[in-house]
Amino acid sequence: MAFKARGWRPPPPPLLLLLLWVTGQAAPVAGLGLGPDAELQIERRFVPDECPRTVRSGDFVRYHYVGTFPDGQKFDSSYDRDSTFNVYVGKGQLIVGMCVGEKRIITIPPFLAYGEDGDGKDIPGQASLVFDVALLDLHNPKDGISIENKVVPENCERRSQSGDFLRYHYNGTLLDGSFFDSSYSRNRTFDTYIGQGYVIPGMDEGLLGVCIGEKRRIVVPPHLGYGEEGRGNIPGSAVLVFDIHVIDFHNPSDSISITSHYKPPDCSVLSKKGDYLKYHYNASLLDGTLLDSTWNLGKTYNIVLGSGQVVLGMDMGLREMCVGEKRTVIIPPHLGYGEAGVDGEVPGSAVLVFDIELLELVVGLPEGYMFIWNDEVSPNLFEEIDKDGDGEVLLKEFSEYIHAQVASGKGKLAPGFDAEMIVKNMFTNQDRNGDGKVTAEEFKLKDQEAKHDEL
Repeated sequence: MAFKARGWRPPPPPLLLLLLWVTGQAAPVAGLGLGPDAELQIERRFVPDECPRTVRSGDFVRYHYVGTFPDGQKFDSSYDRDSTFNVYVGKGQLIVGMCVGEKRIITIPPFLAYGEDGDGKDIPGQASLVFDVALLDLHNPKDGISIENKVVPENCERRSQSGDFLRYHYNGTLLDGSFFDSSYSRNRTFDTYIGQGYVIPGMDEGLLGVCIGEKRRIVVPPHLGYGEEGRGNIPGSAVLVFDIHVIDFHNPSDSISITSHYKPPDCSVLSKKGDYLKYHYNASLLDGTLLDSTWNLGKTYNIVLGSGQVVLGMDMGLREMCVGEKRTVIIPPHLGYGEAGVDGEVPGSAVLVFDIELLELVVGLPEGYMFIWNDEVSPNLFEEIDKDGDGEVLLKEFSEYIHAQVASGKGKLAPGFDAEMIVKNMFTNQDRNGDGKVTAEEFKLKDQEAKHDEL
C-alpha cells in the first residue's frame, strides 16, 4: 500500500481499516459480506459535467472525507488533519466509478462497520456511519503523461526536440483545479532545456514535439512529477496539470536564419564588412510581440558593418544585402542578447525576429584603413601639409589638409565614424613622440610602416 505523503497523518486505526474497506483493500470491519439485504447507501451528491476517467481497481486515489453519525455529529475528518486519504483501490464498489471532483455520501450500517460493540472509543455500538467523500485525483502507476493539444499553429516549420532551449508560460493546477503555480503571475516565462533532465520527467517528455505558439495541456502522474513526497504547496502523490503556451525555442547549435522577400532588379553591389548602412527594421519576438521599430520612430538605423555596433546575429544578417532588398533575419539568443536580454526591453534567452529593408549603402574602406587616397599620393605630401613651411605639422594644419582632400574627392575617410576623431587618431599615430607636432622624420605612409593605418 502507498498512502504515504509528506505531512500525511493516518486516521485512528479502527477507522483506517474501515476506510480501506471503502476502497476495496480490506474486508468489512464486522466480518460480514455485502448481502442483498445490506442497507449500504451511496448518494452521488455532485458529479462534474466532464468526467474523462473514473476510478478503476488498481488506481491510486486521493480524497477528503468527513465522517459523521446520522444526526450530523462528526467523529472524524481528513480536513481536520489537513491531509487527504491516499490509497490504492481494490475491488470495492464504493470508490470505483467515481470521477475527479465527484462528491458522494456513503452511509454504512452498523453490521458493516463496528457492529454492536463500536470501536471502544469514539464510535458507539450499533452506530451507522456517514462518509461525505470528495475525490481530488486519481492515477494508475502504469500511467504515462497525457497531452491535449489546445492550439496548434497552422504554420509549424519546426517542432521541439531533445536539447532545445524552450521559453514557455504555464499555469499549474491539481486535478481538482486547485492552483499551485503560474509563470504568468511572475510576469516572465519559464526557460529550460528539454530532454536533459532539468525539469520533472513528465514535463521533459510533454514539451517535446511542440510548435512555437502552441498551447497544450500536459497531465503528469506523480511518479513522473514530484512523487510521494510532493514539493512546496504540491501534495504528495498529486497528479499535476500544466496548461502551457510555447513562446519560442532554439537549439544552441542554431545559426541565424535569413529569408529574402524582395530583391531589386539591380542587386550587384552587396554589403560587406566596413560598409556604412542605413536601414529600417521591425524587431519582434517569435510570438509576434513587437519590441522596436525604426519605422515608428521615423528614422533609419545607421551602422558600420562589422564594427560591433549591433549584436553579432544582426551583423551577420546584414551581410551580402543590396539596397532596396527586404529580408527577415531570425537570431537565436546566443547571437543576440543572450541569457540576460535587455532589462525592460528584450527578455533573456529570447529568439529575435528582424524585418529589414536596406535603404542606403556607402562602400567602406579596405579592412585596416580609416583613410585612403583616391588619386596618386604626392611625393611632397609632408611639405603640402606643412603650409607654413616650419618643418612641423600641428593638428590644425593636419586636419584642414585631410578634410580638403576629402572635399575635393582626392581622399576618403571611413564612412559612419566621427570624422574628427579619425583625423585626430591619424595625427596621434604620426606624432611618434607625443609632443603635439609631427616632423618630417616622424611622418610615414601606411605602406612605409604597416602597423599604422592612418595614411
